[in-house]
Amino acid sequence: MDHRAERRRLLDDADGLTDPTGVISEQDAYLSKVRNSRLYLATLVSVLGPMSFGFVLGYSSPAIPELTRISNPALRLNEVEASWFGSVVTLGAAAGGLLGGWMVEKAGRKLSLMFCSLPFVFGFTLIIAAQRLWMFYLGRVLTGLASGVTSLVVPLYISEMAHERVRGTLGSCVQLMVVLGIMGVYLAGLFLDWRWLAIVCCLPPTLLMVCMCFMPESPRFLLSQGKRREAEEALLFLRGPDAPVEWECGRIEDACEEQGSSFQVSDLKDPGVYKPLLIGIMLMMFQQLTGINAVMFYAENIFQQAHFQQSGLASVIVGLIQVVFTAVAALIMDKAGRKLLLVISGVAMAISTTAFGVYFYLMTKPLHAGSSAQLLAPETNGDLAWLALASMCVFIMGFALGWGPIPWLVMSEIFPVKVRGFASAICVLTNWTMAFIITKTFQDMMTTMTSAGTFWLFASTCVANVVFTVVFIPETKGRTLEQIEAIFRGTSGP
Repeated sequence: MDHRAERRRLLDDADGLTDPTGVISEQDAYLSKVRNSRLYLATLVSVLGPMSFGFVLGYSSPAIPELTRISNPALRLNEVEASWFGSVVTLGAAAGGLLGGWMVEKAGRKLSLMFCSLPFVFGFTLIIAAQRLWMFYLGRVLTGLASGVTSLVVPLYISEMAHERVRGTLGSCVQLMVVLGIMGVYLAGLFLDWRWLAIVCCLPPTLLMVCMCFMPESPRFLLSQGKRREAEEALLFLRGPDAPVEWECGRIEDACEEQGSSFQVSDLKDPGVYKPLLIGIMLMMFQQLTGINAVMFYAENIFQQAHFQQSGLASVIVGLIQVVFTAVAALIMDKAGRKLLLVISGVAMAISTTAFGVYFYLMTKPLHAGSSAQLLAPETNGDLAWLALASMCVFIMGFALGWGPIPWLVMSEIFPVKVRGFASAICVLTNWTMAFIITKTFQDMMTTMTSAGTFWLFASTCVANVVFTVVFIPETKGRTLEQIEAIFRGTSGP
């Protein structure tokens, strides 16, 4: 093809290198000239969004106990109000996923990321200045809205900037910064009251908005809008001055021309669209059906049964485990691959949730054999606390290695550029809707199915997600976004 010959000439002319054996591919020749320092800088700035998102998720843990004891009756939360204070974020995030899908197509990735800083800051400002409960709720909805936009935009922005050799590692930094944000709030909550904690939570989104002014727009978005010159400038910033970015621009343009210009409803009949969309939706459903919210719900009680008297410190320990193993996943993502880590993660969670079920069964059966009173947490029993503690640690390690970061990473990799906003919005909406449903129905499940039955149900879904991973999810390690799209279309990629 003339296009391929021209791209090869660009690579050879860039520094006079030729490969007499023909062993080095165009891709390897191009990547040998790439410098990653500014790509890392742009990623570091963009993941201030997920860190803000982590601050939102973690804020309720240290704030709710204080707000239930506050002297001001207008702001004091009862049990039901505290439940809504924690869970209303998921409703805002579901709406944010839809808003983000529209924004990334209309305003672009960079501007969407800058705009989502505003509801973060406005939401926490409402909480800081709260005089009535509705201000708490509105503040949480606004920060949830921003979290939903962030959870869609940042993975897309990073995947469209990064090249295939580091895309897995950089994409995993999204979840890493979320858990760092959660742990940071847990730590700060040991020393700050709820108002000062909200003030601290305003810092990352403010810094995000300022620093994003100096970062480039996604080159793929610019090319999809026909802005070739701006795309080349963005790639020069991201790849360094020695990289022949015309070659990468040409490759992306070829893929855009093959897809067509804009998304139409009829595109949903295309296997290159509906196959990755179904995989993305199932990934998000399975992530929530692993039981992560249930395990985190019981974390404080489990530490107390293991004789940890400081529940705040216990939360920090849980956060530290998440951070360490999410960091491990990020480091090995581009070597081990997505599928292997998802399988290992699913197996670890299946084993640990089965063990959780055994723990609850052994704790409740002697006390309530043949009774309908097998309901919520079992009575404190130090003899079996080690089983619950070990199960929880294995579960959190497993989740952090695979099913925590990888669904968001794969979501950002598998969709064609023309449907990326729409399809990602559906996936984010699915994730946050499932999170809300499971959070709100968890107690009812514990009542109707018993504690043991509920965790065994989670174990069965973990087994199902392992089977789903093996059968349906393609390995995306080491492939360009255009090559991944070609897998679903059944053609060879550029």
